[in-house]
Amino acid sequence: MTQASPRLGIYLMMLTMFVFAMQDGLSRHLAAEYNVLMVVMIRYWFFAAFVVTVASRQAGGIRAAAQTDQPVLQIFRGALLATEICVMVGAFVLLGLVESHAIFTCYPLIVAALSGPILGEKVGWRRWSAIGIGFIGVLIILQPGVTVFSIEALVPLCAAMMFALYNLLTRFAARKDRAATSFFWTGTVGCVVMTAIGVWFWEPMSGLDWAWMALLCVTGATGHYLLIRTYEITEASAVQPFAYLQLVFASTLGLVVFGEDLASNVVIGAGIVVGAGLFTLWRERARHSR
Repeated sequence: MTQASPRLGIYLMMLTMFVFAMQDGLSRHLAAEYNVLMVVMIRYWFFAAFVVTVASRQAGGIRAAAQTDQPVLQIFRGALLATEICVMVGAFVLLGLVESHAIFTCYPLIVAALSGPILGEKVGWRRWSAIGIGFIGVLIILQPGVTVFSIEALVPLCAAMMFALYNLLTRFAARKDRAATSFFWTGTVGCVVMTAIGVWFWEPMSGLDWAWMALLCVTGATGHYLLIRTYEITEASAVQPFAYLQLVFASTLGLVVFGEDLASNVVIGAGIVVGAGLFTLWRERARHSR
């Protein structure tokens, strides 16, 4: 499809980030009441069904979507993302949405830092400077040596590192596989992995929480559909900066719904991280345009 509508793409990206923020809020609620592995497992059941449905409607069907010359890489990617989601949902319960997302926003900087050794891309001094400044922002959020350091703060940082690696492996896989193939393996492998683990942690759920779980599944599929549509009509580099709105939406949800606090160091640190991330995105776009 022709990519010719930047404004519509931006609006779709904003809506996508809002839907993903709602998904995070629902995950926080359910994981506080039930085992994280079970919650993520049910979420993946619906996600896998969505992925298979999308693949079956494309040219060549499921067989074409599953065709790959690098199955080990695709399996590892899918398992890594499923693990990262479990870690991040656990962070929501431990730290809340505000602080978890503030720390997690550093993942584009990790991607930039590792793009050289993993993908062989050149990272200039300007991007290295932005990466260093961004991680100063992370330290401001964590405040090591200033207050009593919370070991739980390492959980979303670990999730950010895992998600950064997932992004890098996705870009590496794209050298041989179509986006539809990577998307298919992401959903199906994650479903298999989470079912093998999560079924052992099954807990009975109340009727109301099943309704919340259904809404969680719907927001997950809707968010991914909107993201696909966004990238179909607009270049990724044009809308990627708006992905940071998920921090704004999720933090607002944490403050209003869950009564979380907004500490000044989190605001300052997150602002530095976002600013550094936007700069690295701009430098990468400038490099590709050259």
